[in-house]
Amino acid sequence: MKRLLPVLALALVSFAQMPEAHAQNRAAGGPQRLGNFGSWTAATHQEGGGKVCYAFTRAAKSEGGGARQNVMLTVTQRPQGRDQVAASLGYAFRRENNRDAEITGAVGSNELRFYGVQNNAFAQEGSAAVAAFKAGRDLVIKGPGPQGKGATTDTFSLSGFSAAYEAISKECPPRR
Repeated sequence: MKRLLPVLALALVSFAQMPEAHAQNRAAGGPQRLGNFGSWTAATHQEGGGKVCYAFTRAAKSEGGGARQNVMLTVTQRPQGRDQVAASLGYAFRRENNRDAEITGAVGSNELRFYGVQNNAFAQEGSAAVAAFKAGRDLVIKGPGPQGKGATTDTFSLSGFSAAYEAISKECPPRR
């Protein structure tokens, strides 16, 4: 019992300091969850002295391109840019003939254009993509596979997107 007492005391002190450590992480600009909304999560963090809010979801289904990880769709609100839509498809896009990879997206019959740069595909028109997401059920993104070989298809659920978007827009309102 005498040997157990110092271990218990150390555990108690460590446990008591956890809220303080968590508060320091939040103060340092670590991510703060705003909530879960269907398939989507909304969060915020500090970047370059300003607040950034984002909503993200993982792919519900991924085909082609072999084993890919962290296939995600993100919508971000920054002080210098609203409705930034990006998809990370789990591989780097190949640049050919001095052109970025061409990626297409579809929400129902609504076609969206994306362009690939390094590891991300960006919506050419973020506001149009957000409007389509609010009205749709799924986003299907198709693009060239890793090293330009084959093709990939990723499906993202839009269930909960409107509520997640509302949460990030409220937390990071547009500048006037």
